Amino acid sequence: MTEIIFISLAVFLRVLSNPLGNVFQKQLTQRGSHPLWVNFLTYLLLSCVSLVLINFLKLRDLSSDFWLYSIVGGIFGAMGNGLLVKALQKGNLSILGPINSYKSIIGLIFGIFLLGEIPNVWGVIGIGIIIYGSYLVLDTTEERFTPALLKNKEIQFRIGAMILTAIEAVFVKKIILASSPTIAFFSWCIFGAMFSFILVLAFRVNLKHEVEKLQMCTFRKLLLLIICIGTMQLSTNYVFENMDVGYALSLFQLSILVSVILGYHIFHEKDIRKKIFGSAIMIAGSVLIIIFK
Repeated sequence: MTEIIFISLAVFLRVLSNPLGNVFQKQLTQRGSHPLWVNFLTYLLLSCVSLVLINFLKLRDLSSDFWLYSIVGGIFGAMGNGLLVKALQKGNLSILGPINSYKSIIGLIFGIFLLGEIPNVWGVIGIGIIIYGSYLVLDTTEERFTPALLKNKEIQFRIGAMILTAIEAVFVKKIILASSPTIAFFSWCIFGAMFSFILVLAFRVNLKHEVEKLQMCTFRKLLLLIICIGTMQLSTNYVFENMDVGYALSLFQLSILVSVILGYHIFHEKDIRKKIFGSAIMIAGSVLIIIFK
């Protein structure tokens, strides 16, 4: 009973912190910060906290698999989160949030091959419901739910981010299996900072210009962002330790409704009723997967 309460609390924190973090990411880029710079700063500040606390952990017994998974997961995570912030820069939060529902599908597929986590019939039915719900949400866009939708740059960035972070989630689970949720969190922060900095250099982001644009209000948003992202990843790791990745990612889609509501209230995005109805259907699919897993 106690374990169920802790898992439920972790899911609640994950569901709330993820869309809130998206809000702060979007606000920072709207203030003129480069998406890759925001991505790197988030990882960097979390890494500073990790390096202070990591001295209290025993790292000598970590296997070679841990380091391999950490490197691969760091690469996918840095690229995926970089694309996510880029998508949020101009895209609607209420549209980009529901697209993330497909992440559970990607997680299920890669979970089969890399973790041996096999979904049942109800899992497949739940996936179908999620796809139908996403149709209702994406049908509110100017391009409607057609192939033309994929020409939208923000949609492309969000789909790329979803695929990369879904693959990252599988490797995070493998890191947890090779160590612990806490060590996996530190690994996620430090390797994410390393590879996100490589992206900053590769795309020639003007670091001097970005540092000069940092203001007190920006620091406040950045602090709130790292609190949200840190909470999100810690709670994610705890849930991954106790559930299959695909099912956990499905349960995390409860954050869809939060994204739609935040997009409406903060950024004044439109078609709120249809988006909420579509999101509710996607949530039903996610719940179905969990109940009959």
